[in-house]
Amino acid sequence: MALSLRSWVANEGRKNLLLVVWLAVNVVVFWRTFVLYSSGPQYYYLHQMLGMGVCVSRASASLLNLNCCLVLLPMCRSILTCLRGTLKVWARGGRRLLDQSRNFHSACGTAICVFSVVHVSAHLVNAVSFSVKFSDEFPSLNMAQYRGQDPRIIILTTVPGVTGVLLVLILFLMFTASTPCIRVGSYEIFWFTHNLFIVFYIILTVHVVGGALKYQTNLDTHTPGCLPANHSGFTADTSTNQERELEGRQQREPICGEEARFQSHFPETWLWVLAPLCLYCTERMCRYIRSWTPCTIVTVARHPCQVIELRMLKDGFKAKPGQIIVCID
Repeated sequence: MALSLRSWVANEGRKNLLLVVWLAVNVVVFWRTFVLYSSGPQYYYLHQMLGMGVCVSRASASLLNLNCCLVLLPMCRSILTCLRGTLKVWARGGRRLLDQSRNFHSACGTAICVFSVVHVSAHLVNAVSFSVKFSDEFPSLNMAQYRGQDPRIIILTTVPGVTGVLLVLILFLMFTASTPCIRVGSYEIFWFTHNLFIVFYIILTVHVVGGALKYQTNLDTHTPGCLPANHSGFTADTSTNQERELEGRQQREPICGEEARFQSHFPETWLWVLAPLCLYCTERMCRYIRSWTPCTIVTVARHPCQVIELRMLKDGFKAKPGQIIVCID
C-alpha cells in the first residue's frame, strides 16, 4: 500500500497538485470579482438595476480572461522542449509534468467553454433587465434606449452583443472540432478550425470596447443611495407618517452633493492575452522558419495495429524528448 502511494505521488502527484492550484486560482478570481460587483459602492446603482446578473457575468468574464491567458502557454512546444531538456532540479518529475501540457491545455479550453456558457446566459438576463428596469433617474447607466426595448435589439445593435455572437460561433466550431470523433477521423478539420484562435483573440479584445457595464466615478460627492436634494423638504399635503418616515431617512442617509456620474471600464482583456499571444505567435514564426529546411524521408514501414513508421533526415536537426511531428496533407 505504501509503495503504491509513493508511486502514485511520484507519477501523478505534481499533475494533480497543479490541477488543484489551478482550480483554487479560478475559485478565488471568481469569488473576488463576484463580491466586488455585488457589494462594491461604485457598482451600487448597476447592481440595483441588474441584480445577480452583473455579478455572474463579470465573475465569469474574469475567469475567461484568466484561462484565455493560460490556454496558449502549453502550446508553446519549442519552449517546453527547451525546458524539458534543461530541468535539473525536478529531474523526471518535472519532465512528467511538462508532458501533461496538452492535458492542461484541454482543461483550460474546457473551462473557457463552460464559463462562456455562464457568461452568455448572465448577459442574456442582463439584456432583459436593461429593458425591464430602465432607469429614468440615471439615463447614462442604461444600455437600452428606452423602457421595454426588445432585448434582441440590444444584443444585435451593440458592439459587445455582435462580437459576443461571433465569439460564440467561433468557440462552437473550435469545441466541436476538438471532439475525438472529429480530431481523430478528420484531423484537418481540427487543425484549421483551431487556427481560428487568432480571429477569436482579436474579436475578444474588441468585445469589451462597447462599455456595456459602467461604474460610478464620483463616490466622494455622491454617496450611493443618498437622497436627492429636492427631497429634502416637505409638501403641504404630506401626511404625518410620511413626514416621520422621510425625516428618519434623512437622518440615516446623506443628501446627494451632485448627480451620480458613470463611466465605462478601461478594456483590460488585451492586458491578459497580449503576452501569451505574442509568445505563441513568435514561436510559431520560428517553427515556420525552421520548416524551410528540406526533410528527406528515408523509409516508410507499416506495422500492426495501423502503425506507420517514418524515418527522416534533416540537416542540422537533433531530436529531443518531447518533440512531435504534425503532418498536414
